[in-house]
Amino acid sequence: MRQMPFGGLMQVTINAEKDMVLDVANLIETPSNYKNVRSLYRMMQDLDARMPVFQTTAASPFGAHDVAAASGFIFEGERPDLHHNVHNVNQAYQSFRVKLKKGESYSFSLFGAVCTSRDFNDPYGESERMVVFAQREGAAKLLHRHHQEWNALWESDIIIEGDPVSQTDIRFALYNLYSYQRVDSDLSISPMGLSAPGYNGHIFWDSELWMYPPLLLLQPAMGRSMMNYRVDRLHKAKKKARNFGFKGAMYPWESDDSGEEATPTWCLTGTFEQHITADVGIAVWNYYRLTKDIDWLKTKGWPVLKAVAEFWASRVTSNPDGTYSIENVVGANEFAHGVTDNAFTNGAVKVVLSDAVKAAGLLKINAPAEWAIISEQLRIEKFRNGITREHSTYEGEIIKQVDVNLLAYPLGLITDEETIRKDLEYYESKISPEGPAMTFSVFSILYARLGDADKAFEMFQRAYIPNKRSPFGVLAESAVSDNPYFATGAGGMLQAVLFGFVGLELTDGGIKSGKACFPVHWKSITVKGVGPQKETFVRYND
Repeated sequence: MRQMPFGGLMQVTINAEKDMVLDVANLIETPSNYKNVRSLYRMMQDLDARMPVFQTTAASPFGAHDVAAASGFIFEGERPDLHHNVHNVNQAYQSFRVKLKKGESYSFSLFGAVCTSRDFNDPYGESERMVVFAQREGAAKLLHRHHQEWNALWESDIIIEGDPVSQTDIRFALYNLYSYQRVDSDLSISPMGLSAPGYNGHIFWDSELWMYPPLLLLQPAMGRSMMNYRVDRLHKAKKKARNFGFKGAMYPWESDDSGEEATPTWCLTGTFEQHITADVGIAVWNYYRLTKDIDWLKTKGWPVLKAVAEFWASRVTSNPDGTYSIENVVGANEFAHGVTDNAFTNGAVKVVLSDAVKAAGLLKINAPAEWAIISEQLRIEKFRNGITREHSTYEGEIIKQVDVNLLAYPLGLITDEETIRKDLEYYESKISPEGPAMTFSVFSILYARLGDADKAFEMFQRAYIPNKRSPFGVLAESAVSDNPYFATGAGGMLQAVLFGFVGLELTDGGIKSGKACFPVHWKSITVKGVGPQKETFVRYND
């Protein structure tokens, strides 16, 4: 439930089409790799209050945490007799039985809570207390508060007039991102959110580059939580940098809850996809750009920006002509290993070093002169025809996902329209059909900014329509996979609307409202609840 982050409520209504006996069982299934599983039933009583709670406890797969899941039925009016059925200590369940005549309806609710020793010293007692609270409050009160919380979230919304399918898809993307994040959680979002255990709940660039920007605009406090996740793990990133012989902080490609690297050791991305360290710093600066929270910048943001800049200053290689290179990396195009001067990696480093210099100036701190010099002189490779080269030896191979085009958006390093268009046209045919969804959301934004509404909408749909899976339209990671819900794709899709069709831009001066460009069959777009001031932007098709 929205107001109870460790609890969930399910309501059930049965309409009897004939005379029947309804048997309902409540059991808790535990993943096979959990250890020391035990189930128990307690009928607790305080004076005349009887509180039946069913609980299963276990140890997490590697024994790091104790886990307790408790549940209990909630009945409105007369309660049926509850039964506790035990097959063995690991397989117990709670049940009840009611008789219904044809035409009768019967409703009940089930509340469950899951607590672990990560969040509670006593996860067993806390999970039981939450169930007792829910039973004594009743489903109606719980749902009322739940709806209040969601109504407040939907004050930040995107409204499309003229295209009910796109409206549903956009709202569903918003719903999922809102569901996966909480104000003041100081946690971030994994690529599959809360929908599945894919990627083991670890945090990647998916968070900073794809999901964070729309949440930052529409729910700044959620954005702060995502940034605080990185701030709180800065010490681990500093330790990783030292371990690999660098200064500053080196954020892991695949961050676990502790902030340590969790990528499988055979996978080169874990050691060499280092643009994540720049991505984190850029996201930190963007939080300040939106909120102008100088205290947060001073106490939380600046330590990250400083450490990120120190890392890159120690990571680059100087060239005889006075330029700088970054050697032996895996870029956003993960098909190319050990490359030099990857476009997105170098571009992101240029931006984050510049951001660090700006932050130092605001805080009246003297930034090392080399930060600005490296930012200015870091190489971005080009082909002879002016098209941006994906890395120093790239010759047109198929790439996994968007890379070069990120220099135009979100980095803003390429602003010349002719170059942007040439890069778009060249790399569109280079994207692997097995790549993730985000590429074409960036293409959509750039085509919208070029004023090409038809191409922008084509790319918008290409970014997610092939990834929709029946029956509910959840998004898979790629057009050929079946692993929803891919929250990263939702983030890219929403960016296409906000930063492409609507024409919003996040600048050092805050939110800039640019020219809108969206498909002709969309009569209007309204974005409400934007930024700290909860602004509203309305766009109409001429």
